[in-house]
Amino acid sequence: MAGRGGVNGGKWDGKIPPECMPNRSILRLSAQLRWEEAHDPLHSDIDVRKICGVGPGMPFANELLIRANGSRIGVVGLVPCAVGGTRISQWAKGSRLYNHLVRRASESVKEGGTIRAVLWYQGESDTVEREDAEAYKGNMERFILDLRSDLQIPSLLIVQVAIASGEGRYIDVVREAQIGLHLPNVKCVDAKGLRLKADNLHLTTMSQVHLGIKLARAFLALSNHAYVTWD
Repeated sequence: MAGRGGVNGGKWDGKIPPECMPNRSILRLSAQLRWEEAHDPLHSDIDVRKICGVGPGMPFANELLIRANGSRIGVVGLVPCAVGGTRISQWAKGSRLYNHLVRRASESVKEGGTIRAVLWYQGESDTVEREDAEAYKGNMERFILDLRSDLQIPSLLIVQVAIASGEGRYIDVVREAQIGLHLPNVKCVDAKGLRLKADNLHLTTMSQVHLGIKLARAFLALSNHAYVTWD
């Protein structure tokens, strides 16, 4: 979710596709817990140990506004929490990453607003060891149930991405776990087929855009919005 689109040789090229352009109706919660106009790289002050570029967050939010078809959708607030190169076990309840996510999510609605969904794109690091890959489904189910409980949103929508690549050879095992996750209000969007960068791990800039649009359409399909219409 942090996005490595346009990142090569340890630098981001700074190129922003039209689908990722800033909009006054799209805000992000900064690392200092302040709302500001969102722009790529969304995770520059969150995933600080890696170089961030274009991710699926901005095209997701822009697609929501486009699909509103002139209706009053209000403001889309994005709450970046992703940290690249992490296993699902590192997001277990009580861990630093989990606590950070819950804290940011809780802070985001203290002055109003509603948490509508969690976008989850993770799993490449779980493809290295068979033990991690085989434990993925159980770990993800526990993560979702714990998160819903701690945020006090029992039916919180989770839109997760089935990975298209991985750091190890157990990609299919993790993918099967993600696609086979059958909890209420959990939708899987498949990244397979989207173009990868030369590292065969991260999505290209335009693939990040396509993924963001797919996430938005999945979200809208599962949300009770009167303004949703389809072409």
